Amino acid sequence: MSTLVRAEITGNVWKIEVEDGARVGGGDTLIIMESMKMEIPVESPAAGVCRLRVAEGDSVQEGDVLAEIE
Repeated sequence: MSTLVRAEITGNVWKIEVEDGARVGGGDTLIIMESMKMEIPVESPAAGVCRLRVAEGDSVQEGDVLAEIE
């Protein structure tokens, strides 16, 4: 069963810290979001394989899917 990682804020994908298909642990930083000049890390809620759904520079809205952990 997979877990969706959603944006908690509206902002931009500033930096992606992992490669698509990488194995990640729970709590690992996946993405750095930028909103109102602040950097917000997005962490993996569980261990598994990360499937990215965004690219650096993308604008996202609160609730958009950023990645999926399989």
